[in-house]
Amino acid sequence: MNKKNFFAMFIVLLITVILNIVAWNDPAFCDGYAAFVLPLWINSFGRLCGMFSFSVGECMIVTGVILAVLAVVLGLVTVIFLLIPGLRKRTRGFRIFCEKYYLAMSWILIGVFTVLTLNCFILYHTSDFSDKYQLTGKEEYTFEELCLLREQVVATVNTLAKEVPRDENGQIVYPENMEETAILSMQKLGERYDLLKGYYPEPKPLAASGFFSQQNMKGYFFPFSMEANYNALMNEIHRPATMCHELAHLKGFIQEDEANLISYLACTQSDDIVFQYSGYLSILNYIDNDFYAAVGSNKAVYKTYPAISKQVKKDNTFLHKETWAAVEKKAVIQTQVVSQASQTFVEKNLVMNGVTEGTLSYANVVGLLLDYYYQNDPITEPVEYLASDTDLVIGEN
Repeated sequence: MNKKNFFAMFIVLLITVILNIVAWNDPAFCDGYAAFVLPLWINSFGRLCGMFSFSVGECMIVTGVILAVLAVVLGLVTVIFLLIPGLRKRTRGFRIFCEKYYLAMSWILIGVFTVLTLNCFILYHTSDFSDKYQLTGKEEYTFEELCLLREQVVATVNTLAKEVPRDENGQIVYPENMEETAILSMQKLGERYDLLKGYYPEPKPLAASGFFSQQNMKGYFFPFSMEANYNALMNEIHRPATMCHELAHLKGFIQEDEANLISYLACTQSDDIVFQYSGYLSILNYIDNDFYAAVGSNKAVYKTYPAISKQVKKDNTFLHKETWAAVEKKAVIQTQVVSQASQTFVEKNLVMNGVTEGTLSYANVVGLLLDYYYQNDPITEPVEYLASDTDLVIGEN
């Protein structure tokens, strides 16, 4: 590597490191970046990648894996050539190619670090959504307040389950353009929260949805291509909330609990009943798990409160059994291995970016919901419910 390349790499790395240091120590800088600079990337890279019907980010990941494997192979071959007498002089052309390849790989890695800093890492240190829009409530809520919130959500989700359109097999149908409705729902919410205004690229299905299913992943935000992607194999009712969740990341709300809240608000305030149902389902398990813990994990006590209907439980599954069977049949790597690796990666990534609770932070949406409801739409009366056709369900995160 010549001095010119080394110096250029050093400067880019230095600037990127400085940006990360400033981001960790100055929320005001991060807020300004999210408000005024991030939209430039959305309206450039986002629009460019949005011209393609497939996920550009997914292609980038595949390309990255291929380049990494090739780098390892070239390294091993180079070592072999160096160890065999007489081959060193004969492989001069190959060694020159390897030098150029590793130089290009070095620039790619620096580029990845820079893009992640600009489109992801800085965003972890912005002010909270609740602080920006004065939604912050009490430090602690009572059991009665949590109970009232759960009762309202359970009553609503049980009702919506009966009202959403279904086919003859009981499956929810959605004949319209769900991606377009997701964008319109987010833009409508942007009328109330200005940072959600503006252009959104259309969410795209993941080609490798089977592999992402093994990771229990409903959606993915690609900071390299500024795309929102969703798992095409999951139950259709989860798609609206997932699309809105990933689109929230696109607007700079990278914290998972905040994206959960924004997705919930966008869906439940939509005029579309399927989106409303999806929004309530997206937060049901989090609330129900917290409530179950609040009653001391006592099933007998839990059953004395409004129950989640069987239809809701049936709808609130990640994949249909038949779909799971097909995923397992085609799997190259065991699901348990993929899931554990994915969980570890996500956990480490969140902790590295200052989210000390890791994946448990997803469930913090319950606190945000309590803040929202008791600040904006106080719940004062218990919700009347019908206990028939219901039984115990403990949700999964």
